[in-house]
Amino acid sequence: MMDFLEEPIPGVGTYDDFNTIDWVREKSRDRDRHREITNKSKESTWALIHSVSDAFSGWLLMLLIGLLSGSLAGLIDISAHWMTDLKEGICTGGLWFNHEHCCWNSEHVTFEDRDKCPEWNSWSQLIISTDEGAFAYIVNYFMYVLWALLFAFLAVSLVKVFAPYACGSGIPEIKTILSGFIIRGYLGKWTLIIKTITLVLAVSSGLSLGKEGPLVHVACCCGNILCHCFNKYRKNEAKRREVLSAAAAAGVSVAFGAPIGGVLFSLEEVSYYFPLKTLWRSFFAALVAAFTLRSINPFGNSRLVLFYVEFHTPWHLFELVPFILLGIFGGLWGALFIRTNIAWCRKRKTTQLGKYPVIEVLVVTAITAILAFPNEYTRMSTSELISELFNDCGLLDSSKLCDYENRFNASKGGELPDRPAGVGVYSAMWQLALTLILKIVITIFTFGMKIPSGLFIPSMAVGAIAGRLLGVGMEQLAYYHHDWAIFNSWCSQGADCITPGLYAMVGAAACLGGVTRMTVSLVVIMFELTGGLEYIVPLMAAAMTSKWVADALGREGIYDAHIRLNGYPFLEAKEEFAHKTLAMDVMKPRRNDPLLTVLTQDSMTVEDVESIISETTYSGFPVVVSRESQRLVGFVLRRDLIISIENARKKQDGVVSTSIIYFTEHSPPMPPYTPPTLKLRNILDLSPFTVTDLTPMEIVVDIFRKLGLRQCLVTHNGRLLGIITKKDVLKHIAQMANQDPDSILFN
Repeated sequence: MMDFLEEPIPGVGTYDDFNTIDWVREKSRDRDRHREITNKSKESTWALIHSVSDAFSGWLLMLLIGLLSGSLAGLIDISAHWMTDLKEGICTGGLWFNHEHCCWNSEHVTFEDRDKCPEWNSWSQLIISTDEGAFAYIVNYFMYVLWALLFAFLAVSLVKVFAPYACGSGIPEIKTILSGFIIRGYLGKWTLIIKTITLVLAVSSGLSLGKEGPLVHVACCCGNILCHCFNKYRKNEAKRREVLSAAAAAGVSVAFGAPIGGVLFSLEEVSYYFPLKTLWRSFFAALVAAFTLRSINPFGNSRLVLFYVEFHTPWHLFELVPFILLGIFGGLWGALFIRTNIAWCRKRKTTQLGKYPVIEVLVVTAITAILAFPNEYTRMSTSELISELFNDCGLLDSSKLCDYENRFNASKGGELPDRPAGVGVYSAMWQLALTLILKIVITIFTFGMKIPSGLFIPSMAVGAIAGRLLGVGMEQLAYYHHDWAIFNSWCSQGADCITPGLYAMVGAAACLGGVTRMTVSLVVIMFELTGGLEYIVPLMAAAMTSKWVADALGREGIYDAHIRLNGYPFLEAKEEFAHKTLAMDVMKPRRNDPLLTVLTQDSMTVEDVESIISETTYSGFPVVVSRESQRLVGFVLRRDLIISIENARKKQDGVVSTSIIYFTEHSPPMPPYTPPTLKLRNILDLSPFTVTDLTPMEIVVDIFRKLGLRQCLVTHNGRLLGIITKKDVLKHIAQMANQDPDSILFN
């Protein structure tokens, strides 16, 4: 008899697709590996070098993730900017220049008309040699819609054919993966390549979506692929998830140019397990990613984002009232958006609509493009729109939003006083109101289509428009009624009291908070975006108000709602379990069910075990002393059993179907001339988690959350009664909340 398992078998200890990892086992294996390396490091210089390189490998991996994420983000930014402008025209001075860069290089451009230069030709100029008249307008309109449809068609076709996992924002799935679930291919190389290409196409098509959420997915793909270069992370699923948490931080860092906000976003929103070591590494990865993007300088203004602004006017205490009103608006919009978007996505999943993703994308793109072109605020990219709304009007601004009367009578400090709105401002208000309605409606149908689509930018746009409208209203109120009691103490005539751009920024934070339910990370991201530390209080007030209002109308943020819609086995750490049920109420088997399928420690043959494996679909089996006693010995995983038996048949002589399998330390006494026995003790988990049948479910749920368990065995006086899996816990929570327990789809 030979114990062939003294040598590790390839595949043992790994997991099948759509399974949950065993956090406790993975952490234990990593501790054993680390202990072995530390002990060996005292024996030779080579072992010491290996020990040092092992310790350093995590930081090297973070450096590589930061460099790759920053480079890809720069590439996406530059490509999207160029392709967005391609819908309106082309630069004859150099095809690779977008509109802004084309006119920068021109020698025939004045400051007032800095968007107009002979090198930049609209499609009507190229096709019919004129930019004037109705026919030229129709040509430009037609080309705009045509390019939008082409980009959208390419995006949805590439996703459908090459990488179905590249659609959506990716954050709900990343949250699920970080909680220990395995979705093979979701963070693979094909997903990375297709997501990067199609993200540029989707953003350029003019649809109401952003690239910020998908950039988190792109960064996590980079992290997962680079993990394969390091043994420590390739072979351990728990260690890999620490890397993915840091990669998510790098993704937000390059999306918003907010390294600290990225770390806090990873901690607050996506990570399930976030030790202190991961916090430092996330910080380093976010720093390297932001530095790389800054070196590429995609917008040519030395900033990491398109809508960086600086305000100088202090805010007044009374202004907290409109800021809180914006918070209420953000919470209402967030709750409305989540309900309507989830209803539409459920309709897509359950009806024929879901079978025609290409047609759906083309129809939504056509409607968006046709409605967007006539209005300059919907025609421009959403990032540019936010940039314009955040902007504080200066002396040199030529935007309609800055078309005030007597605008050049500047006060002593060079700041512009509050002044009456001109014709341009009123016309801009009407256009922005129409833009707001379009964005609110079209985003509901856009988010969740089979193309990469982020939600950060559309949500910020809705809030920024609402904020700017309110800000201009407040500004005009203060100008015409500066003698009112609410204004006269702090706003004298001719002073610069109200900053409409600040209201836009607060509104953007409120709407983003209402949809995602972020608070701390949201405020930090917003002040890193704007460089305005003195506006933290307005941002905090708006973010908290929007969260309270949205939570009052529905507990889930958009990502949690999509996790539940897709049936992912995600155990939310923030929710309290308040029901008085016991472990015996949830465990399988129930009272009238067939008995629990178990293996005995030393009396089953290879054939018996193989027939149990073929007849059932369970992920693992409890091992007991005997069927009569039902005393628990341990737990063995189905995948490990299959691999070990196959390996034994190939490598161990004489193993046949009648060979006895035993899980004990010593082989059982056998009659002479029996075939060789098979020892599988090394794949047996001798310390499975157990609870008694009278353990309250709130404790069981807590154990599952905090230890990341796959299953927990239920005993009574040491005898095995049943088993509770993570799926059982999720179904029970759904049942208690009067939801459909069968919506939990995956194992």
